[in-house]
Amino acid sequence: MKKISLVLLLTAGFFSFAQNRFFYDYKFIPDSTDKVNMLTEIMLLDIDKNGSKYYGQEKFIADSTSQADVERQLKLNPNNISISRRDKPGMITYKVTKQYPDFKTYLFTKISSDSYKIEEDKKPEWKILPDKQKIGEYNAQKATTKYGGREWTAWFSTDLPFQDGPYKFYGLPGLIVKIEDKTGSHSMTLVGNKAMKTNTEKEMDIPQGIQLYGMGGKDIEINKSQFKKVWKAYKSDPTKNMREMMAKNSETNKVIFKTKTADGREISDPNQVFREMEKKAKEGFKKNNNPIEPELYQ
Repeated sequence: MKKISLVLLLTAGFFSFAQNRFFYDYKFIPDSTDKVNMLTEIMLLDIDKNGSKYYGQEKFIADSTSQADVERQLKLNPNNISISRRDKPGMITYKVTKQYPDFKTYLFTKISSDSYKIEEDKKPEWKILPDKQKIGEYNAQKATTKYGGREWTAWFSTDLPFQDGPYKFYGLPGLIVKIEDKTGSHSMTLVGNKAMKTNTEKEMDIPQGIQLYGMGGKDIEINKSQFKKVWKAYKSDPTKNMREMMAKNSETNKVIFKTKTADGREISDPNQVFREMEKKAKEGFKKNNNPIEPELYQ
């Protein structure tokens, strides 16, 4: 009887607020040739009556800080804007949204200066198993699926009345409190939650005629096949969009790019910045060869 009362109280508490935020500890191995190097980042899953949003906490903080800085510069002198690229803006830069009640799912990600919105055309097909165990403070049940080029094992809890979960996973009779792929390369575990007021994302107000690298602009809606082509083109020439944007703004605005070299030196000469960025990008391709959804980057 005590257990039933607790679940009912928890359910009532969640539904009495406009939005619920769930914190997941995301552990992942970016380089399949270096399995000892496991990284971790806190991911946020915000759920309200209209849907959910899954994104990295560090990226959210970095973007908010950068946006506030650029907006301040735009007010002071819109013709001379300095964009500093942070060394650690968060390792996870993508965002996933789901729209209720049909769970239409979108992946938002960037390639160079362009933002893309990719609609998911498949849904997870689950096999629910009888196995049960405690995940943190929640009673959970096991389920498996094949998705995105990986085999996944999930644990869901009906103690939490949401048929949702981290990344693109949903469709079980309770919130997914843990999910891990067969290789152990990617795992997401619920570590906390809180009820909060619904947040509304504020778009940056950029004056007409000004284009900022990686900021503002509309998402380009494409399908998976189109995204794969864009990704391959980017891998062959990582700074193409940056060079084009610099040339486009050269006559009307002075945009300064800054970055740091491996030894910590700050550079702002465009040609040096582009060379350094291309070098870093190509090194990144080699070290980040184990994405959560490998089928998307083939």
